[in-house]
Amino acid sequence: MEADTSHIIPPPVFDGEEYDLWAARMTTHLEALDLWESIEEDYVVHPLPENPIMAQLKNHKERKIRKVKVKACLFSSISKFIFMRIMNLNSAKDIWNYLKSEY
Repeated sequence: MEADTSHIIPPPVFDGEEYDLWAARMTTHLEALDLWESIEEDYVVHPLPENPIMAQLKNHKERKIRKVKVKACLFSSISKFIFMRIMNLNSAKDIWNYLKSEY
């Protein structure tokens, strides 16, 4: 059984300098954690139907958690100053696009 080491590798930290380098590293970091798709697609997690089956419950939970994980990963990879500018953005895609356009 392989050990999950994703928690050991810290994300690159962005302090407002050299955005291109950070973006390349962060893209790879998110791909390694299987989270990059959440930024590219920016999918909507729809409410569950009435009386959902187990597969629907599982899929809903996974998609919801993935969106939160990628946002948390972005929040933890930026300086406090930048965090204060993006903390009210709703999605990881919004955060990514803001950073890209700003820096």
